[in-house]
Amino acid sequence: MGQFISKPDGLAPGGLPRVRFSTGEEGPPRYSPHHFDASSRQQVVSDVESSESERQGSKAELRRSSIYSTLDMVPQLEHYARTLPREQSRNRPSLEALRKAFDVSQRQQEVEAGKEVENTTTDSGVSSQPAADGENEESKTQGPEEKPPVRFGWVIGVMMRCMLNIWGVILFLRLSWITSQAGIVLTWVIIMMSVSVTTATALSISAISTNGRVISGGTYFMISRSLGPEIGGPIGLVFSFANALACALNTVGFAEVVRDLLKEFDSVIVDAVNDVRIVGVVTVTILLFITLGGMEWESKTQILFFVVLMVSFANYIVGTFLPPTIEKEAVGFFGYRSDIFVENLKPDWRGPQGNFFQMFAIFFPAATGILSGVNICGDLKDPATAIPKGTLLAIFWTTFSYLAISITVGGCVIRDASGNMSDILTGNTTDGCLGLGCNLGWNFTKCIQSQSCEYGLANSSKVLGQVSGYYFLITAGVFAASLSSALGFLVSAPKIFQCLCRDNIYPYIGFFAKGYGKNDEPLRAYVLCYVISVAFILIAELNTIAALISNFFLCSYCLINVSCFHASITNSPGWRPEFHYYSKWTALFGSVVSLLLMFLLTWWAALITVSIIIFLFVYVNYNKPKVNWGSSVQASTYNMALSYSVSLTGVEDHVKNFRPQCLVLTGPPNQRPALVDFVASFTKHISLMICGDIIMEQDDQTQPQDATEWLVKWMNKRKVRSFYTPFSADSLRAGAGHLLQASGLGKLKPNTLVLGFKTNWRESFPESIEDYINTIYDTFDSNYCLCILRMMDGLDISEQTEFEVNQGFEPDESVENEDQQSPERESADDISENGDSNQIKTVFQNSQGKKTIDVYWISDDGGLTLLVPYLLTRRKRWHRCKVRVFVVGDEQNLEEGRNKMIALLKRFRLDFNDVIVMTDSEKRPHAKNLSRFVDSVAPFRLYDEQQEGVSVQELRQSAPWKISDKEFEAFKLKSERKVRLNEIIRRNSQHAALVLVSLPVPQSDCPSALYMAWLDTLTCGLHCPAVLIRGNQQNVLTFYCQ
Repeated sequence: MGQFISKPDGLAPGGLPRVRFSTGEEGPPRYSPHHFDASSRQQVVSDVESSESERQGSKAELRRSSIYSTLDMVPQLEHYARTLPREQSRNRPSLEALRKAFDVSQRQQEVEAGKEVENTTTDSGVSSQPAADGENEESKTQGPEEKPPVRFGWVIGVMMRCMLNIWGVILFLRLSWITSQAGIVLTWVIIMMSVSVTTATALSISAISTNGRVISGGTYFMISRSLGPEIGGPIGLVFSFANALACALNTVGFAEVVRDLLKEFDSVIVDAVNDVRIVGVVTVTILLFITLGGMEWESKTQILFFVVLMVSFANYIVGTFLPPTIEKEAVGFFGYRSDIFVENLKPDWRGPQGNFFQMFAIFFPAATGILSGVNICGDLKDPATAIPKGTLLAIFWTTFSYLAISITVGGCVIRDASGNMSDILTGNTTDGCLGLGCNLGWNFTKCIQSQSCEYGLANSSKVLGQVSGYYFLITAGVFAASLSSALGFLVSAPKIFQCLCRDNIYPYIGFFAKGYGKNDEPLRAYVLCYVISVAFILIAELNTIAALISNFFLCSYCLINVSCFHASITNSPGWRPEFHYYSKWTALFGSVVSLLLMFLLTWWAALITVSIIIFLFVYVNYNKPKVNWGSSVQASTYNMALSYSVSLTGVEDHVKNFRPQCLVLTGPPNQRPALVDFVASFTKHISLMICGDIIMEQDDQTQPQDATEWLVKWMNKRKVRSFYTPFSADSLRAGAGHLLQASGLGKLKPNTLVLGFKTNWRESFPESIEDYINTIYDTFDSNYCLCILRMMDGLDISEQTEFEVNQGFEPDESVENEDQQSPERESADDISENGDSNQIKTVFQNSQGKKTIDVYWISDDGGLTLLVPYLLTRRKRWHRCKVRVFVVGDEQNLEEGRNKMIALLKRFRLDFNDVIVMTDSEKRPHAKNLSRFVDSVAPFRLYDEQQEGVSVQELRQSAPWKISDKEFEAFKLKSERKVRLNEIIRRNSQHAALVLVSLPVPQSDCPSALYMAWLDTLTCGLHCPAVLIRGNQQNVLTFYCQ
């Protein structure tokens, strides 16, 4: 049934095979996975063979073509198995390959015609025949089969481990005492309150563990992949240490029980303290050898402990139904009686710990331990199924056992008993008898009055053993509970620590990341955990450490719930847990209660825990590890950015909130670091900065695919807060125009264009100058602000770093080298090598000391010319610089003009007090400087008046960019003013750190070459950076409050 036969000669014209399906009577045709091999004459695939290939995971059989194309693959699991950043799927063809699918069809037709084809691989590098994969699979199966690693199901791997970890010495030694103090009713309340916290955490664990594949690392893995390395790293380190301490704590608990047992038999090794140390070290050493034997031996040991605990529980339950002997009655056990049950329903607070909250604090650690299954998630067959089912069932059964023991022990044991068999009442008289024992034939009045009773619920911690059928089986249960917990912690801590080490969040711990064997056992981490445990066992006094351990676990519970809650409220499409029985509100409840319990149980331990987490958080956040786990923090950041961006669209712009949001035409940012650093100096943490890279057509084909990624890394390493936007265009003008219109989002869009000065304009093509000047004209026409930065040595550093230059920027091709072809742009490897490791330092990264920032406020542009230097002086490198403002005036009204400007600056609150009035700006410039200007413009003039018989129109046709004599004369006065202003700037600002000059706005009939000469003249001859700046004639400064 479902068998089909495909032959090579049955290929359709498009290259797809004609497939004949045969069906049985049972139902519709069944489609089997298949692939095509040009070398085979016939291929037969049956349902049985197909299922076998699926079970073996054969990649060759899974490569089935889509009906759209022979190269296009149908959806397959293996395409999604690895989706880490920068890791391409293994077999899915790229879009480029699909676009070139005609090559595949052509080659298949050649094969069909019987031609010899040496290579059946497409130009894109994707093979059209997947036979190689099949051969690899066959070669793999021919080798000797290795025994697969041990994997556990939900019963042994999760439920049993959690139950063993939850059950501890509190169950056997403290639950009966808590029942005596709080009564049965309040004891149930305490149990249910504790379980509500762990259940909320378990629901969060279930949701996180089913939202994608969970590998080893347990709690650390969940928190770090949800909240990021900043939170996950600290909790991973703290939680690993807490598990190691918990191993020591449980081992010491076992050793103390052994010591007390030895005392009953009058047997002492050395003394009380050293006996605990000796027994503890020997015990943890034995547990270490069990873990070194592998998870298989460890699981068998845990099964043995579980069986012992079950026998111990059965022994207790059976004992409650057995008729009490006189010896048992003397210690307070009388079997199930209603009067005992009613008496024990109510609380009877005694001693300094006699209150509800103290009882809750004592019991709560008995409800923890739900993370044992999660911590070995790498050793589970199916963590997504095992963790929710096993954890929740473990909580259910352990809660049931706590409730059952509290109600049974409260129904058959009185609170006070002497243990003295002579206290039995011989007659019917009960005069002067106190306590419930009087109604049961016992007179415990003497010990009650003297408060010297040693037995009963309120006095003895061994009630469960006294009630049980056989006392030492309860002791065996105490042993099993403490040793199983110690063994579980000894396994959990190294596995969590191994995952932490592999993430390289902290230095010097990578040594412990190595795994051994088929189960990837962290043997080195096992030894480290053993050393820590032994060190704290030798202290032999862990009461203080126990409080810290409880807080560490509560902190983990809190962050797990925060992870679930945070992932839920971010509405990330990636948050799709298979476990649906959770709520973000239960997660929030669990996190808040866990945090409150940390401080209510032991406030000083909570402070220590929080301090440690904050210290480690600051360390990780400072180092910024290079990991990307798709955390919910990223999703939350996106949500907030989107929400705030949308909310800004409904807010009208106000002059008080004006920020220079800059589109910087840097080309590749690492080629013009000075331009990047200049804009970053006044936009970082203040406003928007976008580095625009206009890629010309000749460079578009050679642009590496990952160049954007490397350039962003370069900016991040330089600590520049900027976006990078590459754009393909025919010219600088077209690209800048598109970027000005399309860049940004809502109100977060540029209002200022920043350019580098075209220093090689004299040697450039006329079209290049036109393109550059028209970009400036378009900026003004679009009502944008404009800044042009000129450096003494130019902006471009491509010659220093062997970069290739984007031809939309300087340096340009010279007229003499017109036929020279542009080499290719640098590869991504070059960008990473030169840009990431060789960060060239610019003047804007140096401290400027007490130099001056000279502002030549020639034209009132709305205040941008003053705002930019003010923002610069707020930076540490520039804050000591003095700002001098130069304005145009006349000698007659010099003081008046100066005072008016100082008053205006004070009202702007800019703290610029040094104002200089230029009274000689209208004087004629020196002949030498004017001659230099005329010479610089000479190559771009028509000299039409000197050529008789030729009209201006005819000359314009051959050189439309040149300046006619009439135009040159019309703008002669303006040209002289520019030359004169340059003389004043050079005279006053030779030692300035930065010079800002108001940029002249050209008239529409101003020739491009002449305007370019003006810009050159204004800023030439300076030994510091010069900025030509112009606002859009709208106020960016105000002295009003509204």
